[in-house]
Amino acid sequence: MGKVGGIVLAAGKGERMCSPLNKVYLPLGDVPVIVHSLRVFENSGMVNTYVIAAAESEVSYCRTLLSTYSLPKLVGIVPGGSIRQESVAAGLKALPEDCDLVVVHDGARPLLTQEVLEGALQRAQLSEAVVVAVPAKDTIKVVDGERIKATPERSSLWLAQTPQIFRRSLLQEALDAARESGYQGTDDASLVERLGHRVDIYPGTHNNIKITTPEDINIARALMGMPVIECPEPLVRTGLGYDVHPFEHGRPLYLGGVRIPEETGLMGHSDGDVLLHALIDACLGAAALPDIGHYFPPSDPRWEGASSLALLHITQRLLAGEGYRVVQIDLVVAAQKPRLAPYIEQIRSLIAAVLNIPTTAVGLKATTTEGLGFVGREEGIACWAVATVQKQKKPSP
Repeated sequence: MGKVGGIVLAAGKGERMCSPLNKVYLPLGDVPVIVHSLRVFENSGMVNTYVIAAAESEVSYCRTLLSTYSLPKLVGIVPGGSIRQESVAAGLKALPEDCDLVVVHDGARPLLTQEVLEGALQRAQLSEAVVVAVPAKDTIKVVDGERIKATPERSSLWLAQTPQIFRRSLLQEALDAARESGYQGTDDASLVERLGHRVDIYPGTHNNIKITTPEDINIARALMGMPVIECPEPLVRTGLGYDVHPFEHGRPLYLGGVRIPEETGLMGHSDGDVLLHALIDACLGAAALPDIGHYFPPSDPRWEGASSLALLHITQRLLAGEGYRVVQIDLVVAAQKPRLAPYIEQIRSLIAAVLNIPTTAVGLKATTTEGLGFVGREEGIACWAVATVQKQKKPSP
């Protein structure tokens, strides 16, 4: 067998998750969902390399976030497309040419086991295409509106999961044919099936769920044997952060992780998000940790142009390592321009999702300085942040 390459899909919109943050970046234990999915590839002796197809607007976030993990087999993070097969095509193009066998896996399936992955790969050596799937447990109904039209024989019904494994040449042929005809499949195997090629089933496990709704996070935690989060002990700490950045023409303007449509952005080694930089300092200060410059120094090329939203995610991990969890934040932005009122709720929701707190625990106000000082002369933006953290109880042995 030639080399095996993986394509991990992370470009989905996740509308059913009801979260402004892509579900693959939501915390599941101490790491994001996608890191659990990637570690199965990293720990497999049969997978040589892999790429990630991320949403185009999230490539920087994904790259920055994952740079803090040891993922030596990861060779690229590429922009995905608006539909699944476009993302697969982008990932396939980015894989090294010597990868003859391609494993397509959902970044939102963090419970794939080593045994299932490698068993499916062994089966794929004997066939052109293999899909991991499980037999249907429930009776399936075909409906039209609210009316049942048919009840298929359950014994022949299987629920397709990922990984789905293909000979590279066959997957490329199927993607090209689908693009030329305008066909959109619901999974990768359907593109191959329509060309008349054989696709085999490899039995998976019902635990290999796809994180799709908020309830799935709790189900995954239970399946992974994670303890129930107990109420924290009443040790509360508060930190204060302040930052100011001058304007720089020609840079994109980011505030609170949201791209503001302005021609002038903020100067900075990263993306210059002054609001998130103040918040990061407040969070670090609450835990008596060094400031933002200690962890993300401007002298380090890793953070050049980095997404500050991803830096906040990393800061949350630093706090968790010290046993702290953010429970409340309050922010004040001082700016003569731009007008921030249209973006406040979007910023609040995004920060709440990253910190895993309710939106009601995120306060955000915008003000001007009535034309006074640095801000009043429209030379830049300043921000103050207060973060409250609680010490978490250690689970009972």
